[in-house]
Amino acid sequence: MKRLLSTVSAGLLLAGPVLAQQIPVVEKRLPNGFRLLLVERHEEPRIAGGWVAHVGSANERPGITGIAHLFEHMMFKGTPTVGTKDARRDLEIIDEQEALRDQMRDEESKMRTALRKGEVTEITSPEARTGRYKELEEKFKKLVEEERGLLVKNEFDRIYTTAGASKMNAFTTEDMTGYFIEVPANKLELWAWMESERLFHPVFREFYAERDVVFEERRMRTESTPVGRFYEQFNAMFWDAHPYNWPVLGWPSDIPAISKKQADEFYALYYQPQNITLMLVGDFKSAEAEEMVGRYFGRIPKGTQPPPEVITLEIPSYAEKRYNAEAETNPQIDVLWRTVASGHKDSYALEVLEQLLNGRTGRLYKGLVLGKQVSTEVSAGHSAKKWAGYFEISAEAKDGKTLEEVEDAVYAELDPLGREPVPAEELQKVKNNFAAAEYRRLTSTFGILYRLIFAEGLGDWHEINEAGARIQSVTPEDVKRVANQYFNKENRAVGHYLRKAGSGAAGDEDPEIAALSPEQKPMARQLIGSLNQEQDPARLKELLARMQTQASQGDPKRQQLAKIIRHKVEQRLAELEPKK
Repeated sequence: MKRLLSTVSAGLLLAGPVLAQQIPVVEKRLPNGFRLLLVERHEEPRIAGGWVAHVGSANERPGITGIAHLFEHMMFKGTPTVGTKDARRDLEIIDEQEALRDQMRDEESKMRTALRKGEVTEITSPEARTGRYKELEEKFKKLVEEERGLLVKNEFDRIYTTAGASKMNAFTTEDMTGYFIEVPANKLELWAWMESERLFHPVFREFYAERDVVFEERRMRTESTPVGRFYEQFNAMFWDAHPYNWPVLGWPSDIPAISKKQADEFYALYYQPQNITLMLVGDFKSAEAEEMVGRYFGRIPKGTQPPPEVITLEIPSYAEKRYNAEAETNPQIDVLWRTVASGHKDSYALEVLEQLLNGRTGRLYKGLVLGKQVSTEVSAGHSAKKWAGYFEISAEAKDGKTLEEVEDAVYAELDPLGREPVPAEELQKVKNNFAAAEYRRLTSTFGILYRLIFAEGLGDWHEINEAGARIQSVTPEDVKRVANQYFNKENRAVGHYLRKAGSGAAGDEDPEIAALSPEQKPMARQLIGSLNQEQDPARLKELLARMQTQASQGDPKRQQLAKIIRHKVEQRLAELEPKK
C-alpha cells in the first residue's frame, strides 16, 4: 500500500542525542476567531503563506463523502472581482443553474427508485435517464456554455504568478484542508487580499463541472490503478466505526449527488473564522504582518454556529481481519494494526519503531530481503491521525515465494521487539537520523510552513517544537512496551494481493508494456483498459492536452510510461474519430 514510505537519513552515530532547533512561533488571535501563527525568517526575501481549515473527510457524513476535497477545488474559482467578465450575470446564471438542478434531483430520485427495483443496472448510464431529466440536462448545458463565455480561466493563479509567487497548491486529508503559496516579501498585502477575499466573497462558479472533475480524479486515482479499489475496500474493512473508513475522495455514488446548497451549508459551517488557522513564515516584521492580516481578514464575520467535533470513535478490535484479492500487480501483503492518535504518548515510540524497521538499514529489509530472501521490497510506517492511528507494513513477494512465507517473515522480525530491549546503539542511530531529518525540514521557509500546517491540522502546532525532544526521550523499554501492546493478532488486518490470472502472461503482451518496469506494467494495463472503454472523444482530447503539457516533467522512467499512455490515447481517439 506504500502510504507511508519513509526514508532513513544517512548520518553519523553520535554519542548523545541531537535536538532539533526551536522555531520561534508567535501566536495571535483575531477578534473574529482566526488564529494567526507568525514566524520571522530574514534569510531570503520571500514569505510562505498558508492556512488550514480544520475540516477533512472525517467531518463528512454518508451522502456527502468527498465534499471536503471538492471544496479544495472550489476555493480556486475566484471571487466577484476575480475569475469573471460579468459578476452580475455570473451570479444570475449560478442561481438559474441551481433552479434547474433542483428539478433534475427530483428526476434522479426516480432513477434511484428504478435502480432499487432492478429496472436499470447503473444510475449513471444514458438509458437510466428519464425523458424529463434529458430535457433539463439540455437546458443546463446551455447555461454552462453561457457561463464559460464569462469566465476568466485560472485568473486566481495568474494574478499570483504575475506577481512572482510560486508553489501555490492545496491538499485534503481525513483531518484537514491546507492551502499554501510562496510570495516575494513585498507582496504580503497581495496575499492578505487574495486569501481573505476567497474566504469572504467566494464564488462557487462551475460548481457542477468541477464536481465532475473531482469524480474523474477519483476514477483516475482509484479505479484506474491496479490496486486502488482494493486498498479502498481494505481501508473500509479496517475501520469499524470511525469515519476514517470512507475515502478522502468520497464514495462514487456520493460525489455526483452533492448539491450546491449542501456545499454552501458545509462552507458556512467549516470555513468560518473560528475553524481556520492562518500562517506566515518569512521576511516580515510580526507587528506589521499582524496589523495587515487583521485589516483584511478582520472583515470576515465571526461564525454563529461552532463546527461539530468528530464524536464517533473507533471500537476495539476483537478478531483478526483478512482480505484476499486478485489484482494486476506483483504479489504483495499489507498488514495494519490499530494504534494511537497524533500527540498520544505512545506515538513517539511508534515513530521510533517505524525507523527501526524501515529503510535499507532497517530490520525488515535486512530480514526479508537480504536474510530470508522472501521479499523484493518492504516498508513500514506509522500514521498518527487526529483521532486515531495505524501502523502499516507492506511487502512484495519474491518470485517463487508465497505470501504466507512473506507474512510469517514479517512476524518473525517483530517478535524480538516485544521480548528484548532494542540495543542502545541501534536506538541512538535512529534518534540521530530523526534529529537530522527534522533539522533539514525546518531550515527552509516553505518547509517550516508545511510542517506548521500539518501539525496544526492534526491538533497542535506546538508539535514542531516538542516532538523532537519526546522522540529523543524514547527508551528501549518504551519500544518493547508498544510492540507488545499493539502488534497482536486481534488488533490487525491483513491484506493479500495475488497476481490476477492472465495478467502476467508475457507471450502475447503488448511490446510497449513489456518494455516497462515490473512496477509500471500493472498501472499501464489498468489505464489502457480504461481508455479502451472510453467512448467520449472530448474527454480523451482533454486528457491528451493535459499529458502533452506535462510531457517534459518527472523522471525519465515516468516519462516513458506517460509516452506510452499518450500513444494509446491517440490510438483510441483514432478509433472513435476515424479519418474521412
